[in-house]
Amino acid sequence: MKHAWNMDSAVTRRAFIRSGAAVFSLVASATLAGCGGADADNVGGAARLVVGSQDFYENEIVAEVFAQALEANGFEVERSLRIGQREVYMPEIEAGKIDVFPEYTGNLLQYYKPETKATESQDVYDELVGSLPEGLRVLEQADATDADSYVVTGEFAMKHSLKSIGDLAGVNDLVLAGNSELETRPYGPEGLKSVYGVTVAQFKPVEDSGGPLTIKALRDGDADVADLYSSTPDLASGDLVVLDDPKGLFLASHLVPVVSANVNDDAAAVINSVSEALSAEELIAMNAESVNDQRAAANIAADFLKRNGIVS
Repeated sequence: MKHAWNMDSAVTRRAFIRSGAAVFSLVASATLAGCGGADADNVGGAARLVVGSQDFYENEIVAEVFAQALEANGFEVERSLRIGQREVYMPEIEAGKIDVFPEYTGNLLQYYKPETKATESQDVYDELVGSLPEGLRVLEQADATDADSYVVTGEFAMKHSLKSIGDLAGVNDLVLAGNSELETRPYGPEGLKSVYGVTVAQFKPVEDSGGPLTIKALRDGDADVADLYSSTPDLASGDLVVLDDPKGLFLASHLVPVVSANVNDDAAAVINSVSEALSAEELIAMNAESVNDQRAAANIAADFLKRNGIVS
């Protein structure tokens, strides 16, 4: 795997980042003092970085983590958060209007290569690296994953003897809930039919991307099956069942930063230090703070950075 940054340990990396940031700050200050009229959109020769996010609580939290880590290391950051789903924000990224964006390896690969055969983590990442348009790249992927999954209530699973996605083929008048984009994605109704022989009778769009409204539709019986993400805190509640996916309808999907050419090596090092600390447990814990405790993304992000020693 080719990475934009590689150090021997997390401790070495973070120490390097902090010392580098201090030197960076001194150089930038001296340059501004000497010139007396530096471009306001530049810090030490690096363009102001625009950090974006999906309209989804988890994605906003991770974007805020990236933004705060960059700011703590001397970079000027502009936020463009909660701007919609992939079909909306990817053209903005490709146009150079957004510089840093938390993405998901499997889903992003399917966006560019719908017919991909890669399913495993490393294969998906490697193929994604070679699939991005000119001017974009991915940095290191995190251990944290947030893959799509098809979920039913325990009661519905028991009634229809459901264990895997394929078992849904025996359910008549199946109602599927998910965000509107799911209807046309490779793992949506068409994928269910072609891979598992499952027919969706009705698609119910719910515009909170696997959030409380989607879960409510499932629990209230307004939908039979819903597309939820693997880091959703409610999956630990005990009343929901994630259906097995033995045929790999869903690709491995790790959190990964997509960045523009404006992200230099120093900025990449900061972002990679965040990804290195972003475990599955950390992601679920932060999501729980958002969903259950209703904490603001900025506060959750600040605590994560301090807890992991990325920001003092």
